[in-house]
Amino acid sequence: MEVSIRELQESELPAADRVFKLAFGTFIGLPDPMEFGGDANFIRGRWHANPSSAFAAIADGIIGSNLATRWGSCASFGPLSVHPDWWNQKIAQRLIEPVVECFDTWNIHQAGLFTFPNSSKHHALYQKFGFWQRFLTVIMAKTVQQPQSVPQVIRYSQMDREQRSSILKEGFTLTDNIYPGLDLSPEIITVHTQKLGDTVFFGDEKGLAGLAVCHCGAGTEAGGDTCYVKFGAVRLGQNVEERFEQLLDLCETLTVQMSMSRLVAGVNTSHHEAYRRMIARDFRTEITGVAMHRPNQSGYHRPDIFVLDDWR
Repeated sequence: MEVSIRELQESELPAADRVFKLAFGTFIGLPDPMEFGGDANFIRGRWHANPSSAFAAIADGIIGSNLATRWGSCASFGPLSVHPDWWNQKIAQRLIEPVVECFDTWNIHQAGLFTFPNSSKHHALYQKFGFWQRFLTVIMAKTVQQPQSVPQVIRYSQMDREQRSSILKEGFTLTDNIYPGLDLSPEIITVHTQKLGDTVFFGDEKGLAGLAVCHCGAGTEAGGDTCYVKFGAVRLGQNVEERFEQLLDLCETLTVQMSMSRLVAGVNTSHHEAYRRMIARDFRTEITGVAMHRPNQSGYHRPDIFVLDDWR
C-alpha cells in the first residue's frame, strides 16, 4: 500500500495520539501498550502551536506522525511515532524529512531531540540527518507538599495585555543571553491560549530573574495530578545557583496552587550543578534519555547554564 506524507489535520489528532501510544508502549514492552503516557497528551498542544510543522504518514488512515517545535533560533521534534505494523519500512525517515526542511527554512542554529539512550537503531536513524548524541537527559519527579514559606508567584495568566507584552520581551532578553535567539514566547502563548497550564516569573533588583513554562494536569504533557516544567531558566551571572533554587521553589508553589501533588522536570546532565541541586531537593529520576544535537555542538547545554527542559 502506498504511503503519503502530508500535514497533520486537527481532526486526525486523536488517531495520531493512539498511534503514538501504541508505538511507544509496544517498543518499551508494556503489557497494554495503550497505557503509555497515561492521561497525558503530547500531540494536541504542539499541533496548535504550529499546525504547518506537524506531519502525518497516511496509508488508509494515520500510521505515524511527527511534530516540530520552534523556540526562536532553536528547535526540536517529536514525538515521532510509527504504527508497529509499519516498522522497518522507512516511514520514520520520511517523517523526519519535512521536519528538517522546516528547520532549514527557519534558519535554526541549534536543533535537537530526545531519544532512547540504549537504542542504536534510533541513533543511526537520526545520525542520517546530522543529529549526534551528547549528554544524557533525565526526567525527574518529586512529591510536593505545601511549602513552609510561599514565594510570590507572578503568573502570565493573571497579567493584563500590556504586562504580558512587557514580560515576553523581558523573557526573550533572559533566554537570548543563554543562547542567541532562544525565544520561549510561542511556548508561553500556546500554554496560555490552549489552557495547558501557566508560566511563572520572578524578579529582583536587576529585572527578570527567572521563568518556568509549566503544563498542569490531564490532557497536557504533564498528565493527571502533575505539574510539568516544559522549560525553565534563570538569568546568568553572579548568584545563579540561588536563582535556580528560587525557580524550583516557584515551581513547587505553582504545583500546590494548581492542586497537583507531583512536580516533574527534565534536566540535561551537562547542567551538572542544576542536576546536583535537584537531587538534593529529593527529585528522583523516572526516565533517562539522550539528547542528540544538530549540529554536534553544545548549544545551551553547558555547565554554566541553569535550564530545565528535555526536548521530548
